Amino acid sequence: MKNLSIALLDALKQHGARALFGLPGDFVLPFFRHAEQSGILPLHTLSHEPGVGFAADGAARYLGGPGVAVVTYGAGALNLVNAVAGAYAEKVPLVVISGAPGALERGNGLLLHHQSRTLDSQLAIFREITCDQVVLDDARQAPALIARALRNCLSQSRPVYIELPRDMVDAPCAPVTPLPPPAWDAEAVQACAREVLRRLAAAANPLLLVGIEIRRCGVEHKVAELARLLRIPVATTLMGRGLLVNQDAPLLGTYLGVAGDAEVTRAVEESDALLMLGVLLSDTNFGVSARKIDLRGSILALDGQVTLGHHVYPAIPIEALLDAMLDEGAPLDRTAPQGLAQPAPYGMPEDGAAIAPGDIARAVNDALRLAGPMPLVSDIGDCFFTALDMQGEGLLAPGYYATMGYGVPAGLGLQAASGRRPLILVGDGAFQMTGWELGNCARSGWDPVVIVFNNQGWEMLRAFQPEARYTDLGDWRFAAMAPMLGGDGYRVQTRGELARTLRHALDKRGRFQLIEVMLPRGAQSATLERFVAGVRRGQARP
Repeated sequence: MKNLSIALLDALKQHGARALFGLPGDFVLPFFRHAEQSGILPLHTLSHEPGVGFAADGAARYLGGPGVAVVTYGAGALNLVNAVAGAYAEKVPLVVISGAPGALERGNGLLLHHQSRTLDSQLAIFREITCDQVVLDDARQAPALIARALRNCLSQSRPVYIELPRDMVDAPCAPVTPLPPPAWDAEAVQACAREVLRRLAAAANPLLLVGIEIRRCGVEHKVAELARLLRIPVATTLMGRGLLVNQDAPLLGTYLGVAGDAEVTRAVEESDALLMLGVLLSDTNFGVSARKIDLRGSILALDGQVTLGHHVYPAIPIEALLDAMLDEGAPLDRTAPQGLAQPAPYGMPEDGAAIAPGDIARAVNDALRLAGPMPLVSDIGDCFFTALDMQGEGLLAPGYYATMGYGVPAGLGLQAASGRRPLILVGDGAFQMTGWELGNCARSGWDPVVIVFNNQGWEMLRAFQPEARYTDLGDWRFAAMAPMLGGDGYRVQTRGELARTLRHALDKRGRFQLIEVMLPRGAQSATLERFVAGVRRGQARP
């Protein structure tokens, strides 16, 4: 019989985890010992718990299996709350493993270090931002609890919380037997599929709008097949940017309302049968609409249910719905649509002009055309809006939850779990938060390419309040710090310097490459300018 730590590690691997990301502390040290000595999953330590959470999130988003964050009780786990909340909001399968006090410590009558209000306050906090919580204080029940939590993590594509008291890590424990996926009613799925197909067939301008959940569920290819079968065009949401780019689908582009392409906006907002697959009804997706979308007249498949006006079909997994529609569907009486997706901008002049955000997008596209595709990871801010014009291999970014500090550690998590070298885009404000995690690259063998958008301020916030002085950050000279962190740094101020430096950085392997791009104050991407204008207009509505 195995011990509880090994049973948990085996179960994580069996459910698709590729790595552990953690930060040790006294209550979780016994579990760290088993994780390191067993070698069941690679163990990567970072410097601060937010980075641990973002790294696990990046690994999960890129590979599809659960990301795993391992922390200590109290001061460790509570530092992780923001990253877990973001994963919950954006439907990322994340497993939080927290060490905890043992039974003797709980019963000694003393307040324990790292304890906030009560010993179970941490559990109560994580109950708000995870879809399942288990406390492994009984080794006999532990296999069933672990199996339940991991199934919920994957089936709901949301974080779960596993609390492991430190006196339980060596307890004898049976192996974990995975649970089957949740069952659904095949007749209900078929009835739902038929109603959706009837609605689409009766429409003059049907359209598929897809969100990030279709990637979490691994069904991009089925969405593309459905679009081809029904002869219906497809658009992605802001969070879904990069979906279907490698699929044979009639892709129009990314819907950004007034901030995006006018043809895409018109197609989405004028559709009389908008089938939204895995789309979050959030302000980032719909807050800058040119005209209000009739959501009651739309069809929404999200979180395991389908809503058509006043009809609600519960317990309908999105993959089951797609399978039923593919079985029941037939080409609609319409001409097969053509994709309208705008080509990415290329051809940045390599001259002595100052750099604008749009120049960074062109420089990246020019360089990747020669070097080959790379995964893109972006923080939030104008780096994110600029990334929407980049021709990368997908895009990882907290586009809805919009937390700063995501980019660098998420990129490290991606490379640790997949072996792929990422291109990371981050603003100077976000870099000040978590950019220092790059100091862990040398001992872990990571060599990302990092582009820092340095305008010496929180430019996205300055876009909303240009007169404010509290958005100024000063010049931290990040490139000069890179060698001390184990990488190479370059500070560029002209378009020619950017192009040459980026090509050099992509060619050099073995050390992280940091390119500090100096941007003039007030320089913004065209997409950010339109987005800010759209938000302001929405806020001014009565």
